[in-house]
Amino acid sequence: MDKILEALVSSSHPLTVKRAIVKKVIEAAEKEVTEEQCQALYHLTTRLILQGEDAFQRQVGFQVQEAYARYHRDEFACFFSKEYVLGLLQQGYGALDRRDPAVLDFLHSSLRLLISCPAVLELAPLLQTEVLRIICERPEPATCAKLATILTDFPQCVPREKAGVLFCQQLVRTFAYFHCPATEERELREYVTQVTRVSVLLQGIWKAEPATLLPSLQEVFAIISSTDPSFEPSIALASLVQHIPLQMITVLIKSLTTDQNVKDASMTQALCRMIDWLSWPLANHVDTWVIALLKGLAAVQKFTILIDVTLLKIEQVFNRLWYPIVRQGALVVLSHMLLSFQHSPEAFHLVVPHIVPFVKSLKNDGLPNSKTFLLQYAELTHCMMYQYSGFPDLYDSILESIKELPKPNEEKIKFVLNQSAWTSQSNSFASGLLKFTGKSETGKTGLVNLGNTCYMNSIIQILFMATDFRRQVMSLHLNGSSTLMKKLQLLFAFLAHTQRAAYSPRSFLDGSRPPWFTAGSQQDCSEYLRFLLDRLHEEEKTLSALQVSSPKAQPATTSAEPLPNAVSHPVADMPSHPDPVAANGDGRTLVERMFGGRLSTAIRCLQCHSLSEKEEPFTDLSLAFCPSMSKCHGPTDEHKSSSSVGPCQGAVNGGSESSEGSVKEGAGTRMERPVVEPTLSVPDLVDYFLAPEILENENCYFCERCASLQRAEKVMRVVAAPEYLILTLLRFSYDATCHVRRKILDNVGIPQHMSLPLRRHGVSISSSSSSSSSTAVESSSSDSPESGENLAKKLKPSQKEDGMTENRTNSEINDGDPEMLSVPYVLSSVVVHSGMSSESGHYYSYGRNVSGTDGYVAHPSSKPLESSSLSESSTSSQEVMGCADQKSTDWFLFNDSRVTFTNFESLQNVTSRFPKDTAYVLIYRKQEVSGQPSNSEPVVNGSRLSGEPPLQKELMDAITKDNKLFLQEQELNARARALQATSASCSFRPNGSDDNEPPGSCGPSGGGGGGGFNTISRLVF
Repeated sequence: MDKILEALVSSSHPLTVKRAIVKKVIEAAEKEVTEEQCQALYHLTTRLILQGEDAFQRQVGFQVQEAYARYHRDEFACFFSKEYVLGLLQQGYGALDRRDPAVLDFLHSSLRLLISCPAVLELAPLLQTEVLRIICERPEPATCAKLATILTDFPQCVPREKAGVLFCQQLVRTFAYFHCPATEERELREYVTQVTRVSVLLQGIWKAEPATLLPSLQEVFAIISSTDPSFEPSIALASLVQHIPLQMITVLIKSLTTDQNVKDASMTQALCRMIDWLSWPLANHVDTWVIALLKGLAAVQKFTILIDVTLLKIEQVFNRLWYPIVRQGALVVLSHMLLSFQHSPEAFHLVVPHIVPFVKSLKNDGLPNSKTFLLQYAELTHCMMYQYSGFPDLYDSILESIKELPKPNEEKIKFVLNQSAWTSQSNSFASGLLKFTGKSETGKTGLVNLGNTCYMNSIIQILFMATDFRRQVMSLHLNGSSTLMKKLQLLFAFLAHTQRAAYSPRSFLDGSRPPWFTAGSQQDCSEYLRFLLDRLHEEEKTLSALQVSSPKAQPATTSAEPLPNAVSHPVADMPSHPDPVAANGDGRTLVERMFGGRLSTAIRCLQCHSLSEKEEPFTDLSLAFCPSMSKCHGPTDEHKSSSSVGPCQGAVNGGSESSEGSVKEGAGTRMERPVVEPTLSVPDLVDYFLAPEILENENCYFCERCASLQRAEKVMRVVAAPEYLILTLLRFSYDATCHVRRKILDNVGIPQHMSLPLRRHGVSISSSSSSSSSTAVESSSSDSPESGENLAKKLKPSQKEDGMTENRTNSEINDGDPEMLSVPYVLSSVVVHSGMSSESGHYYSYGRNVSGTDGYVAHPSSKPLESSSLSESSTSSQEVMGCADQKSTDWFLFNDSRVTFTNFESLQNVTSRFPKDTAYVLIYRKQEVSGQPSNSEPVVNGSRLSGEPPLQKELMDAITKDNKLFLQEQELNARARALQATSASCSFRPNGSDDNEPPGSCGPSGGGGGGGFNTISRLVF
């Protein structure tokens, strides 16, 4: 039969004749055939299959062999013996090499003919050994794909146990050699199919034998981390990633990032090659693994690797966006790389030139998913331009290309940036010693205590939280100057953009500390605030005078103009002007515009009824405690005073204590008191400050008309309300009996909204305007050396007129007065003093971002303003209107280096819970009133700042440099600590809202070292 068949297929007969005869030969397979005839046919058909001259001969070989093997299986099993198979796999067949895919196809088809025969089980051990040998020879993708098909159909031929682990490792290693030189689409598709087939085989082995997975992945990392310049692994390894269980991410990334044996160069190479995998078209989860590794490296503070890889690969990742099949994964990785690279604009600026062409392409490609993708990409672009503002020349065309797309709000942008920063990555991979000391969850920056500098830190934080003041400072163009305002601008820039958890304000301390402050000693924060504002004010005035006298000596301005529609911090056509005084155009300094108000004081002689009136500027109001208010709670010998722009007016220790001989006497010297609800509020103290008083006895007024000392009535009114109202509660008093300074511990209620009574400028304070009254109007300023002394003298209250008399007088003066207005204010920040005296204790502050347009304020009341309007309407109706549903994350607690979320309720209850912690300095922001013009938004040369101004180049360069230094410091510290991690132990308290101990305590969550709440000598913080 074999001779007939061989002669037939090689004859010249017509093909139809050949097919008919072949059919007869196949039908004869059902009949009895001797073993010799079967063996002869099997040899012939094998030769036709493997060496047939044409497709007809190969087809005949398959058909005949299949027919005879079906009916004579035992004979075929004898033919297809171990020796025969071994010869095929080791020597090939005739002229065919053993690596020829045809040999494996024949092997596969023969095994299929024996699929239910015990002979397969006998061949399995042989095949397990041979397939391992073949894989170790690094065959081509086509050969591996054929072998993978065989092993998928016959899993009993897959190597087991140790040989199975070795087989998987070698198969992974073989993947690294799967390079594809093809350029035709058909060839590329075939290549991808072959690689996919082999990866599916590995997936099946990993599922059947889980012990093979981890060694396989270790082999993957060994391959991609190789630094051998002569070897570049194939990106076909990316096809394996989709088969790795996602639940293993944490274990694997921990193993990689904490392994001290993995060198930085190897990790850098591995990360770069994983990013290259984004080009693989059919691999899922590559982006997930890349981002996991990026986060893992950030968590263990290997920032050098992250910086190098980002700058090297960011453009390549961006280019992957042009290919729809890998676009989504590439965007995820691009977003993470850009958003986390926050210490410098360098990475973002590498892709800026490619943004506009790519956006235009997305708009025109017509793909169904392009619109959704464009929205995601535009949001990323807005976030990056917000983070790195101040480059209008780079961003103008980008803004134009995405102007019709929605822009995320500022709150969302800040949240995204805060969550993505390297320094915000939670280190779940390292031990406690390796945990990153990055920013708290608030995203705010603390200030390092430089030795009893909590007084300065608390003031800086409340000024920074004064939103409109901060924006004005940041908008000034002071490049090249060394003024105190420049130092403040640089400090604000670091607070906003540094990646440090806490910034050290050493330079600003050296430049702003009053000459009489002893370095390293506790100081009064109110005194420091007055001195700081006065320095800034006088400095501006001096610079303005110099520029007027020598206009050519203007400091150079190098920063670029912000865009009209700046995406990050919109500023409308803000000019470059080095002088804020000139820029404003009204001659007032920035301090005057933000914090300056005017106070009118009128004294009426009760004998001749003549009136003496003068106006004074002020930057804060010092609110004394009424004797009737604090009589039962502690010493109250403070005077009622007002401070102006000048420093230290009539005050001891910076204005927080009364002048000698000018005190409000009160009974009681008790230091401790039970926790009670507040019996008075800030509006009560403002009422008392503005209440009329009778000057008599030793305080009699010298009337020029009478030419003698006379009883008189003094009335003070605010005639110009500041944008930011600073209130200082005079809690420190001098006890003349014991010759010690004591603290008033009264719990004062702090309303979130209050109103300040304002008299229209130019209207006399006197309620009687009879022609017989002669009026002498004196004009003075805070620059007068006598103003502080005179003001303190005139503020002394009468000890004989009780509170009821004063209230009655106040009502009489205000009643029916149409010239009084109610100016609404909302609370911005509070400095709290924790301790028993001004020489010791600790300062910390509460703050939130409030601008002049925040909150709802109705029309001002046109009815006559009474003293009760402050305490009633301010603390009830406006409280409901403004913040009925305030979020708990609106408020921040600044305690030196520590910054946490808090809420207004915590601020209100701080003294009730911790009696030594009392509000000391408060800042209220004036609010716009509907229907009235307002200057609530800061103005630069006629342009209102409605958002954060762009960061100027000089500031950005300084921040970028420091951020790089910080990342290097963190990496070096992490490496040093890692060497001691096995022998050291340390516990950390997590950042977060902590109301279990006083915010001003010296414990782990407080502002510095020392004892707990009951420690007496809490001096150093």
